[in-house]
Amino acid sequence: MADVESKLQRDTTPMPDADPLLGSAPSAASAMAGYLASFAMTVVATVVAVGIDSGMTIPNVSLVFVVPVIIAGVTFGLGPSLFSAVLGALAYNFFLTEPRYTLVVDDPANIWAICLLFLVGLIVSGIAFTSKRRATDAALLRRQATMLQGYAHDVVAADNTKAIASITSQALAALFQVPVVVMLVTEGEVVSVNGVGGVEPQEADFEAARSSLEMGTVARAGIYPALASRFDFWPVAAAVGGQGAVIGLAFAPDERPSAPDTLVDVVGSVLALALYNQHFPVGRDARSAR
Repeated sequence: MADVESKLQRDTTPMPDADPLLGSAPSAASAMAGYLASFAMTVVATVVAVGIDSGMTIPNVSLVFVVPVIIAGVTFGLGPSLFSAVLGALAYNFFLTEPRYTLVVDDPANIWAICLLFLVGLIVSGIAFTSKRRATDAALLRRQATMLQGYAHDVVAADNTKAIASITSQALAALFQVPVVVMLVTEGEVVSVNGVGGVEPQEADFEAARSSLEMGTVARAGIYPALASRFDFWPVAAAVGGQGAVIGLAFAPDERPSAPDTLVDVVGSVLALALYNQHFPVGRDARSAR
């Protein structure tokens, strides 16, 4: 291991100041803000509905309570939207059905109206939430595609393996917002380590990385044979000359994304192509031939 460590070229840099491209769960504060906003919008809708009902007789005044449900679903998500639907049905029952200012309902027709309002609220909240999720997913895919396109352009244009590893680790850190390590391996020996995020690989991490490359499978941190490793490792096929690579991502146990493999596989394929190009610089050979 001492010989290996003497060959390592570490280039550890801070985490890029980029937004994570995989999305993240909302914080407790933002979730609470969504519920408070939904409550406030329902209060406003109640005031408007009571004002309309006291000044004139119009059918379907209950539809006023659908507006907060739509806004909450598009802006804050499914939970606040359902919260608005429940509050709207209760407010309509309390303020606009006889007997007023009680949740008791005398007229069976009003029971059906309340139930219908709640049902409409549920349907609308689901549609609004789905529309928001699709728009968010589409934007996420566009951002990922743009970043991967830029990465591919930069890494293929790099003129040495150290630059390739550095560009790759920076791109992965921007995509996942976790510590990243990219190890270059020649004939089974780690010859270069480039990391982003300040987490230095230890002996257990090197063993897990070599095992991943030898077996050609992903090694998950905390799962055999990477029981003591802090990184999830993905192997990158060896180029001509015996040089391959291993990509490591240090996810927090409770924050590991459900399916990181697709993005890592894309980056790994481009990395393999760039390493191959170092052995066969097609453009340079073609120019020499002329």
